[in-house]
Amino acid sequence: VQLQASGGGLVQTGGSLRLSCAASGRTFSNYAMGWFRQAPGKEHKFVAAIRRIDLNTRYAESVEGRFTISRDNAKNTLYLQMNRLKPEDTAVYYCAAVDNWYRPVTSWGQGTQVTVSS
Repeated sequence: VQLQASGGGLVQTGGSLRLSCAASGRTFSNYAMGWFRQAPGKEHKFVAAIRRIDLNTRYAESVEGRFTISRDNAKNTLYLQMNRLKPEDTAVYYCAAVDNWYRPVTSWGQGTQVTVSS
């Protein structure tokens, strides 16, 4: 499956953004999906994931209660609603298919830059 994230931008602290991830290739609905982010000079870190059938979700502690992951299997699209953004949320955000332990199983593809100003 090929993945392309979009929707990033520059926002002030406390603002909101909605990221999208368009999937093509293999059937999107076959995969649990996740969002990851990479701050400058750091490794990719898990942000959120959603299962493919029961739509159960999991969040990193740092974003719990502020971010919401969702998916539309009919549109082959994954979303991340980000509210109450903080400067520490600044990173390039990527989507990926994930396994049962929320580890990425696809290449990163194109990410989208999120910058939160203080």
